[in-house]
Amino acid sequence: MSDLTDRATSIRSGEELDAGKVLEFLKGHIPGLAGDIAIKQFPSGFSNLTYSVQVGEREMVLRRPPFGKKAKTAHDMGREYRILSALKPVYPYCPQPLVYTEDEAVIGSPFYVMERIPGIILRRDLPAGLELNAAEARTLSENLIKVQYQLHAVDYIKAGLGDFGKPEGYVKRQVDGWSGRYRDARTPDAPDFEAVMQWLQDKMPGESGAVGIIHNDFKFDNAVLNPDNPTEIIGILDWEMATLGDPLMDLGSSLGYWVEESDPPSMQAIRQMPTHLEGMLTRKEQFDFYGELAGVKSDKFDFYYCFGLFRLAVIAQQIYYRFYHGQTRDQRFEFLMVPIKELEATASRLIKESDL
Repeated sequence: MSDLTDRATSIRSGEELDAGKVLEFLKGHIPGLAGDIAIKQFPSGFSNLTYSVQVGEREMVLRRPPFGKKAKTAHDMGREYRILSALKPVYPYCPQPLVYTEDEAVIGSPFYVMERIPGIILRRDLPAGLELNAAEARTLSENLIKVQYQLHAVDYIKAGLGDFGKPEGYVKRQVDGWSGRYRDARTPDAPDFEAVMQWLQDKMPGESGAVGIIHNDFKFDNAVLNPDNPTEIIGILDWEMATLGDPLMDLGSSLGYWVEESDPPSMQAIRQMPTHLEGMLTRKEQFDFYGELAGVKSDKFDFYYCFGLFRLAVIAQQIYYRFYHGQTRDQRFEFLMVPIKELEATASRLIKESDL
């Protein structure tokens, strides 16, 4: 199945790197590099940019912030590099970080380079040539939850990440923070989400009592699957939003992406990953399975799922804002208003039907 391995493609216009400067930097900082350089770009993702960098036979991945105006606290390459360095010894799914620099003379921004984990990455649909029966789909979706729980169970103090976030008051800070970010990024064509934000304020469950390292974007297209056994997860990517916080909020963020088989056509239309396959756990099954693993009981599923939907809408709206105001030329962003409106409709429907 090795031909199913995720591959980089040509670089988008305006996002090119100076190959000569990158090669000179890498040879000066990573021992044993020899040969010519080839740079390509991984096509997915709306935030930090990810490039394939091959020097001779050595395959690496370079991460840099997006071009154009950025939020002050977003796209912190040094922070992302630090968590990978601390986690790799205790959480084997992390890529091995190799080098980080703040020297903008190389590519115009800070960046870091890590080893590539070759494998299958699931995007909207299964790649051609890969099939999963119902039992395999269930195993894979269970493994995703297991690997997420393993992250939350890491002893973050022993890992040297005790100062990596402020877990106290995390739930309220998230609801307040994402609400503020949505209002700041709202464009005239966007729904106002005020009823959803008010419901999240009113139904906040408080802290679950647990604290862990949370990924904040834990989903299939940030997971690398073993090409020889696609139900096995061998890597977790994209650590830019990782912090310390309430693990159930991390799970809720993941649920926001999970379009299941029984969802209406309007939700199926914005599905980003093959979570609808027969056999995949439903959102509620995932929530309950996580609770079994973590020894946590919660009847607040509706809150965490609604938060996940809202947070996803805010991320999309922030990206759309950049396109709307001409801060990026990436044409993919033009169509983000469709999922933003659908997420608002889904959250509103959930609130209407909720017993909370």
